[in-house]
Amino acid sequence: MFQIILVVIASIIGLFLLAGLIMKKTFVITSQTTINRSKDEVFNYIKLIKNQEYYSKWVMADPNLDLTYTGTDGTAGFTAAWKSELKNVGVGEQEIKKITEGEGYEAEIRFEKPFKGVSHAKTIAESISDNQTKFTTIFTSRSKFPLNVMTSIICKMVQRNMDENSGNLKRVLEQQ
Repeated sequence: MFQIILVVIASIIGLFLLAGLIMKKTFVITSQTTINRSKDEVFNYIKLIKNQEYYSKWVMADPNLDLTYTGTDGTAGFTAAWKSELKNVGVGEQEIKKITEGEGYEAEIRFEKPFKGVSHAKTIAESISDNQTKFTTIFTSRSKFPLNVMTSIICKMVQRNMDENSGNLKRVLEQQ
C-alpha cells in the first residue's frame, strides 16, 4: 500500500515537471477598450503614471498603499514605487522606459513581493475618430520552470484585472 502511494505521488510530481518542460515560459496579455475621447486627451492622461491612482485596480486595492515617485512624470526614467502589506499588491516599482509622444509608452515593472520578477507593459492610444480612441495595454512576462505550469491561471487573473483597469480608465476619462 505504501509503495502504491509513493508511485502515485512520484507520478504526479513527474507529470507536473513534464508539463513545466512543455509549457511556454513567456506570456503576453492584451487588454483593449474604446474611449470616447480624442487620442490626445487619452494619451496626455495615460502617460502620467500618477493617474493610475484613479483607474488601476492594483493601486486602488490598498487605501494604505505607500507610493513613492521619482523623476518627472510622463517622461522616460520616471519611476513609481509601491509598498503594500496586501499580497495582491505587494512591493515593486514601475519605470517608464520609452515615450512615443502622442501614441504611448513602454514601462518595465519590477516586482519584489510577493514574488520577484520583471515584466514589461506597453500602453498605446490609437485614434479611431476625432473623439474616439482605442486604448490598448500589452503585458509581457515570464514564468520560471516549473512555476510556468501555473501560467494559464495567472494569465486569466491578470487578464481580468487588466480589463477592469481599462474599464476604469474609460469611465474616468468619459466622465471628465
